[in-house]
Amino acid sequence: MHQNSKIYLAGHRGLVGSAILRKLTEQGYTNIITRTSKHLDLKDQRAVAQFFEQEKPEYVILAAAKVGGIMANNTYRAEFLYDNLQIQNNVIHQSYLQGVKKLLFLGSSCIYPKNCPQPMKEEYLLTDELEYTNEPYAIAKIAGMKMCEEYNIQYGTNFISVMPTNLYGSNDNYDLETSHVLPALIRKMHLAKCLEQEDWESLRKDLNRLPVNKIDGKADQYKIIQTLEHRGISFANQPISQSSNHPINQSTNHSITPSPHNSVVVKLWGSGTPRREFLHSDDMANACVYIMENTDFFIHYL
Repeated sequence: MHQNSKIYLAGHRGLVGSAILRKLTEQGYTNIITRTSKHLDLKDQRAVAQFFEQEKPEYVILAAAKVGGIMANNTYRAEFLYDNLQIQNNVIHQSYLQGVKKLLFLGSSCIYPKNCPQPMKEEYLLTDELEYTNEPYAIAKIAGMKMCEEYNIQYGTNFISVMPTNLYGSNDNYDLETSHVLPALIRKMHLAKCLEQEDWESLRKDLNRLPVNKIDGKADQYKIIQTLEHRGISFANQPISQSSNHPINQSTNHSITPSPHNSVVVKLWGSGTPRREFLHSDDMANACVYIMENTDFFIHYL
């Protein structure tokens, strides 16, 4: 790529996309095309075709996707499959039709089997069943990766796939319904600390910025505590919602009675046995830009 190469960065406002945009700008690239979902719905085949026809990008980085943590993946299973298939099908196919020089497709390490040997190797792909909770997302990403590979083989395109591990960093998502593990843990610890210290000003400020289960900082203390309990943040001695003798359940104005014994615990999901690997989004962006500048697809014939 040259400094003035026309680069379309899809998903520039997300965790990875925004990091790649910062890195490209830092590296001196000046002709970067972006569109918000409001101005270009990547699920719309006709709209994507018109965009590529008009803009004719030389390079494409596909960082746009419907993403989320365990809860979101397991709740919106059909959307995670359909939306991601639509997005990548449209962008990859139009990149081929319009003669894009190189495309970078971002997948996910969840494409590997649930009981994948460690450390993971590329040859382990499709050797066993996937983790059920994020199976739709994984299937979509596998399809996208294979689509890039098959287009390269049949049409001679230069489409590269990268599979990042668990990412975190600037512009992360802290919504407890849709966030990934690290931002979810950070926010849960913050909310728990506010509750334990009875810092209601900070707690309400946090909830006003990002409500939990549609409960914001304007709700009464009882409702807020119930909502936090539902997310695994509760008083250590006995959850308020289960104690008919707790002062908050007997109060007409639902105000909590301060107590030095109100320590707070945070319950985490899972057994604690799975291992996680984390990568900062800026490091991922560095790798993506390096690949765009230095790596090409090649067919290895046996």
